[in-house]
Amino acid sequence: MKAIQAHEHGDIGVLKLEEVADLQPGEGQVVVAVKAAGVNPVDTYIRAGINNYSALFPHCPGKDAAGVIASVGKGVTRFKEGDRVYCAGTLTGASAEQTLCNENQVQPLPHSISFEQGACLGVPYTTAWRALFIRAHAKASETVLVHGASGGVGLAAVQLARAAGLRVIGTASTDVGRDLVLANGAHHVLDHNDPDHLQEAIALTGGNGVNLILEMLANVNLGHDLPALAKGGRVVIIGSRGPVEINPRDTMARDAAILGMALANATPDELRCIHASLVAGLENGSLTPVVNKAFPLAQMGLAHEAVLEAGACGNIVVSVP
Repeated sequence: MKAIQAHEHGDIGVLKLEEVADLQPGEGQVVVAVKAAGVNPVDTYIRAGINNYSALFPHCPGKDAAGVIASVGKGVTRFKEGDRVYCAGTLTGASAEQTLCNENQVQPLPHSISFEQGACLGVPYTTAWRALFIRAHAKASETVLVHGASGGVGLAAVQLARAAGLRVIGTASTDVGRDLVLANGAHHVLDHNDPDHLQEAIALTGGNGVNLILEMLANVNLGHDLPALAKGGRVVIIGSRGPVEINPRDTMARDAAILGMALANATPDELRCIHASLVAGLENGSLTPVVNKAFPLAQMGLAHEAVLEAGACGNIVVSVP
């Protein structure tokens, strides 16, 4: 089979399309014939060996994929050959014609969802669900502000929050991005390049402040987020690219909380709960992943560049022939 392989850390030039051996499932494992693979910012950090990430070599990038079950190992009971699935994590990497997964890393993919859409589910939707409902304990009727709402995690959060009965305010940097956020369920959308956008968010709550903020770039925004919170408000930090200075008094008067969130900390019980909810949302139509650009597998390097571009409008995937 063909697979993207890196043999050292570096820029996109280390990513090569190579011929490798076909995969065989062990006990409790499945082999998925990959039709599409998701590309997330964390994949680029692992490739480059930055932000405390590293890889074992040879390295096949990617955690998310969608396709059909090609073969099953002894003891597998949830799937059979030919089943449509999405992968939220793999043992051998997603950017290949085949990937090896533990049975619990694979979930059913409804026929209403394309393989390219299915490849967008693992990291973005699991991150958004865990941030909203496990870290922040979001509740219906609360107001959530999603920074960077036009990106993969942001759009997932908008869809999930809207389906759960929250009032959703999104931010995006372009007209196209703001239109996309509204189309995916936000009640209001703001320009996060406007220095007054957080004051606008407070005004939308009648001056009370927002209950919850999902923060994708804490090193830029966190110090400004805290005064926009209501009493008992929470900020969940999903992404940050450096240090930030805040005024702790902005948390004291509000009994506010700053919560970190790393998907790697999700427990098996949490993941079972998350994916049961995601599959239900796919089946009932409340969740619809948005694909921005699809690259052929051989252009994985271009996909790694695209996922880091500013003004994201959905997810980046690679299609596998």
